[in-house]
Amino acid sequence: VLLAVYVGYVGMGAAVLQALERPAEVRAAQRLLQERLELLANHSCLQGPALQRLIEGIIQAYKSGITLQGNTTSLGRWDYSGSFFFSISAITTIGYGNLSPITAAGRIFCIVFALFGIPLNLVLLNEIGQLMLLWVQHCAHRLEEVFHWQKKASLLIKTCALVTGLLLFLLLPPLLFSDKEGWSYEEGFYYSFITLSTIGFGDYVIGMNPDRTYPRWYKNVISLWILFGMAWLALVIKFCISLLE
Repeated sequence: VLLAVYVGYVGMGAAVLQALERPAEVRAAQRLLQERLELLANHSCLQGPALQRLIEGIIQAYKSGITLQGNTTSLGRWDYSGSFFFSISAITTIGYGNLSPITAAGRIFCIVFALFGIPLNLVLLNEIGQLMLLWVQHCAHRLEEVFHWQKKASLLIKTCALVTGLLLFLLLPPLLFSDKEGWSYEEGFYYSFITLSTIGFGDYVIGMNPDRTYPRWYKNVISLWILFGMAWLALVIKFCISLLE
């Protein structure tokens, strides 16, 4: 029965996503094809195969973090702050997919690094989660002592912890992303949940716009936000699991 519910839930999600996203995909494909045909028609010196090779080269370069800016290229995804952020995304299993090592040595190191880093990350997240739970229980106990509440104290503190977590990890960060990335609030909220839940599609990633200048503290602060936000969301998901069970 549980397997049937699971498959049905995934199937329902697939049907809804197909209805919502398929028309936009078709329109984007038609628009891209039309623009290619117009470019070849307006510039007869261009050849179809040559243009295709250029497009493929640009796509491959963009995946490697290199973009054209006039007659120059922009680098910086593999500086120390970018590498640090990649390391965080690797061991937290977010895996955005927008950046990955391209050298054989880098890929081998990434495997070894993740092999030990993922368990280390899980242990740390578990400890942070336990500390959060202890803090909630301590506050509830103090309220019981001061106001002689019993069940009300526990419910009040848990509600406050949930609201505080929502503000710190899901509702307020989109404002920062709107300022630094130029995203809308909806896009920032979407990125926050996709990141903290470790889904990590990679369609939105911070600090990757070559036209923007980011402060040095930006990626470091976001790395800490990811760490504590994942621990908080893990507690919420654990609570949802207990309700389902």
